[in-house]
Amino acid sequence: MVVVLVLGCGGERSGEGNATLWVTQDRGAKIMLVRTVPAGLTALQALREEADVETRYGGRFVQSIEGIEGNTSARRDWFYFVNGIEVDRGAAEYRLHAGDVEWWDFRSWRERMREPVVVGAFPEPFLHGFDGQTRPAAVRYLTPALARLGRSLGRLVKARSVAPATQTVPDEANLLMLVPGGSSMRGETRTPGAAAGSPVRFVVSAGAARRLVKDIGVFRFRYRVPA
Repeated sequence: MVVVLVLGCGGERSGEGNATLWVTQDRGAKIMLVRTVPAGLTALQALREEADVETRYGGRFVQSIEGIEGNTSARRDWFYFVNGIEVDRGAAEYRLHAGDVEWWDFRSWRERMREPVVVGAFPEPFLHGFDGQTRPAAVRYLTPALARLGRSLGRLVKARSVAPATQTVPDEANLLMLVPGGSSMRGETRTPGAAAGSPVRFVVSAGAARRLVKDIGVFRFRYRVPA
C-alpha cells in the first residue's frame, strides 16, 4: 500500500524571510553560536553579521571565526553545510533562502575530509532543499510493522508518499528509509559521489525515528547517530 501525503512539493523558493546560522566545533560537540539571519544574504555575509571572520583567497575561504583559526599542519579547518549538505562553493557564492540552515563546524579532517550529508539539521534537507531548490520527499519502510511510524516520519518531512521499501522511489526524490533497530541515523547521497544538491538518502532506525517523532531536534548538530 502506498500512502500519498499531499503536504508539499518541489520547486524554487524566494529569498524573503529568515535563515538560521549555527557555528560549532568538533562535529557539533561544542555550540558557539545560534542566530537568525535574513534570507537573501550570502553565507559569508550572514556569518560576518554575527561573528568575527577572517578569510583568504579573496574571501572564498573562511580561515578564522571568533579567533579560532584553521591550521593545515594540525589538519583542522572550518567546513560549512546548508541544510545538512556540504556546500560545493565558497561562502561568498552561496545565497541563503528562506528556511535555510547555514552551519559552520570547526573540525579535524585527519581521518575524513568530506562529509557530503549530515543529519544534524533534520528535517533538512527534506523541507528546504539546497540552493533554493526543494525535492519531493519519499518515505519507505523495510517491514510492515514500521508502516505507522513511517507515516509519522512522512508528516515531519512533508513526504509525497509513504510506502513499503519494495515500492519504487522517483529518481529525483529525497528518500527517508526506515529500518528496524535501535538508535541510528545517517545521511548520504543516493548516488555515491554525486554533487551537492543531488538526491539524498537518510537511513533511520525505528528507535531513532521514535525519538524524532517526540522531539524533531533530538539529533541537532550531529553528523550521524551514533557519532
